[in-house]
Amino acid sequence: MKNIKLILAITLFTLAFNYTLTAKTICTTPTESEVSALFDRWNESLQTLNPELVVENYFPESVLHPTLQDQMVVDKAGKIAYFTKFLQKKPVGKIIERQIFTGCNYAVDTGIYEFTLTSAEGVTSVAKARYTFTYKLENGKWLITSHTSALSPEEIA
Repeated sequence: MKNIKLILAITLFTLAFNYTLTAKTICTTPTESEVSALFDRWNESLQTLNPELVVENYFPESVLHPTLQDQMVVDKAGKIAYFTKFLQKKPVGKIIERQIFTGCNYAVDTGIYEFTLTSAEGVTSVAKARYTFTYKLENGKWLITSHTSALSPEEIA
């Protein structure tokens, strides 16, 4: 009888523990239009010319491989410093082509984008780059966990 009670107690504990884990792991899979809107949110934050607003799109432990810098950026101060410089060019981004992949609480948006850049003298230029954004759902908000951007080889040649 003691063994049956022990087995029943263990079984109930295991069921309760598994229910707790399941209840905490709620999967949200975004639609392609929701992922597209995440780029739009980021691009709109560029238009504010406020680097701190841009950095709010990034997960605290995110990685940035910037388009116009060789060094990887992993901390908030580094991201603010990079975007302070980048925003001086008044960038306006536009997706040329993309592929979107989604799953449980994550999304990947990868493809080609271009930026219209305006110098302090008012001269505009266009920079085309390959990009990948990865996103994670954190406390109900989709944040960038990694962002890699590299000038297209045609731009460098």
